[in-house]
Amino acid sequence: MNIPVTIGGIIAPDSDLARKAAMLAEQVHSKSLLNHVHRTWWFAEFIGKKRGMKYDRELVYLASLLHDLGLTKDHAADKRFEVDGADAASKFLHAHDYPKTKIDIVWDAIALHSSADIADRREPEVALVHFGAHVDVMGLRMDEISPQLIDDTLALYPRLGFKKAFTEALAEVARKKPHTAIGTGLADVGRRLVPGLEIPNVCDLLLGAPFES
Repeated sequence: MNIPVTIGGIIAPDSDLARKAAMLAEQVHSKSLLNHVHRTWWFAEFIGKKRGMKYDRELVYLASLLHDLGLTKDHAADKRFEVDGADAASKFLHAHDYPKTKIDIVWDAIALHSSADIADRREPEVALVHFGAHVDVMGLRMDEISPQLIDDTLALYPRLGFKKAFTEALAEVARKKPHTAIGTGLADVGRRLVPGLEIPNVCDLLLGAPFES
């Protein structure tokens, strides 16, 4: 019998679908990236509760655990990794008869999770996945979570060299699909970590458009 994970008196979702999503994440991610997607949910949950937001906890859990599927070899396709991940999560949820209206929100939450000033103005579930991921990746909004909850989360889901693992995963996407990095943070990672990588510059594309002016 599975015992639901608890941190700070908060119990993680433990439905059959939640367990299957956790299993999928475990199958495709390294331990470092797996712990990141779990921490994303916990940090999203802590901020949601701190702000008194009303949201579907299971939906945020599903979107958080599946939000980086596009970085995995099993689910990467030809779009931006966020969109590849959103598509893969939608396919998984459709296969398990999750309501379409909720699947649409999961898709947005994953596709927009790296989009500051956009995700945070959408549905609370979309905003929270964005918040949770960016607490873990960049430390943004970390001041909204108590140091004890941060420590307790890291004790259960240690970082295990996450910075290096995550930047290398992003660099691999930029190497394989440089066209998806144009105008994104992915371009910064690619140029820093992939020797000789050429990613078109947005200014060059704008000035090279086939018009006189």
